[in-house]
Amino acid sequence: MNEGFEFIVVTPGGRKFLCFFREFGTLGPMKLATSIRAISSSFGLLLCAEGFAQTSSSLPASDPEKEGVPSAAIQSFIEHLEEDIDAVHSFMILRHGRRIAQGWWTPFDERTPHLMHSLSKSFTSTAIGLAIGEGKLSLDDPVISFFPDDTPADPSWQLKAMRIRDLITMTTGHRKEPRLFNAKSHWVRAFLHSEVEFKPGTHFQYNSAATYMLSAILQSVTEERIVDYLDKRLFQPLEIKKPDWDLSPEGVNTGGWGLRITTEDIAKLGQLYLQKGVWKGNRILSEVWVQEATSKQTSNGSDPDNDWDQGYGFQFWRCRNNCYRGDGAFGQFCIVIPEHEAVVAITSGTNDMGGVMEAVWDILLPSMRPDPIKPDTANIRSLAIKLKEMSLPAVEGNPRSPVSEELFQRIFKVSENEAGVNSVSFDLHGDDHRITVEMDHGKETLNLGTEKYIRSKMNHHLPFTQGMRRQIGASGAWVKPDEYQAKIYLTETPASILYRFSFKNNRVTWTSQMRHSLFGPKNLTILRGQ
Repeated sequence: MNEGFEFIVVTPGGRKFLCFFREFGTLGPMKLATSIRAISSSFGLLLCAEGFAQTSSSLPASDPEKEGVPSAAIQSFIEHLEEDIDAVHSFMILRHGRRIAQGWWTPFDERTPHLMHSLSKSFTSTAIGLAIGEGKLSLDDPVISFFPDDTPADPSWQLKAMRIRDLITMTTGHRKEPRLFNAKSHWVRAFLHSEVEFKPGTHFQYNSAATYMLSAILQSVTEERIVDYLDKRLFQPLEIKKPDWDLSPEGVNTGGWGLRITTEDIAKLGQLYLQKGVWKGNRILSEVWVQEATSKQTSNGSDPDNDWDQGYGFQFWRCRNNCYRGDGAFGQFCIVIPEHEAVVAITSGTNDMGGVMEAVWDILLPSMRPDPIKPDTANIRSLAIKLKEMSLPAVEGNPRSPVSEELFQRIFKVSENEAGVNSVSFDLHGDDHRITVEMDHGKETLNLGTEKYIRSKMNHHLPFTQGMRRQIGASGAWVKPDEYQAKIYLTETPASILYRFSFKNNRVTWTSQMRHSLFGPKNLTILRGQ
């Protein structure tokens, strides 16, 4: 196979595309004036991805076959996720340090940072490793030594014995995780005043509050937030744009959750660990730290077939198949496969996290060969088409209804409610649809595609989505003559919300269902208007 080349195409509308051309066979010189369509159809494969913030990737691209992975296996992996998982948002596969496949299901895209939930913990662990390497911390430092003003007057022997090592391995001695959210302020104090039932280091209990304490400790010794500390030492060297990271009431990055990064950023962290802490020839992180962080430091179960029972390191999970991972709620993954020099980064909004990993183990892992394999042109073309057309299922139904024309220019006044909705109006009769909601904070216009998603940005928030960022992708259709459904992905998060509008007797009944959200409202009020 001949070498390929990358180039940028700018459409008349100003949209940029990063294109990668790979030749098959021997060709004569090509003139620059040759059309993109002609190149694609006549001479080889043109793989294009929308050129957003991550277009100028610092991760080199390569063909799957050149890195020993059949394109057919990657397509099978994608199709399995589409059939069995609701819903994966993106993936990126690295082999030998090169991007061999990547994709985003519309309405998600490569430029928009995605909420990581507990995958944030692996970045916090990395910061602790860096601070230890700089001599600022030790794994054996007592936790209470950093917070004398917040420590109980008569601390228990268990609290006195708790060390950084116990925080980072989830073995603090708590029977239940301290509920920091129940404290409106002073999260460190709330943690230190919670009951510690077991001897630290002897009892595994998943504990995001412990990771918050790591962030607080690092900020106390460096006098900067963990996101700022990592910016100079990790994000900039790996060419990751400084991300957003949630804060506690005291202004401390939450550590165990709340980080927002892109799929490529996830893959870069995995590649750094795969390369034992070295990036482009420069030592970023201690090799000893990488080894310890990704090894089994504590037991968390005994089921050989359960990926949550293979042991826990320093904010990394051990996996089956001699792999390790960082992960976050609803399917955020950084999976590192050392024996095959591979990294798989995934973002999702699903409850079936085990099913996502099974697809990696059952489809991708067996397909990886140590040497390049012969390319199959038909399979490579098929994968390219698949990657280009990936989209989450739109709402199935009709673009019009006998009711839809009657609704035009009507405004339904909504009964008093806790969601802050005053009125709603509908334009559901054209090729694309629009719902306008007057809320306490102002007007929100929801643009919905029929048989597709329309991306937009809310002014503030839609009903029940407060605090969940503003970028959305929405689809809608009439599922019955008198019932309209709208599905909205909050594309900076794993979450989605489904609105159902039922129209009867000049009234509308609006029900809502939130999915894959840890922090969204639990009881969604039924709204009624007339």
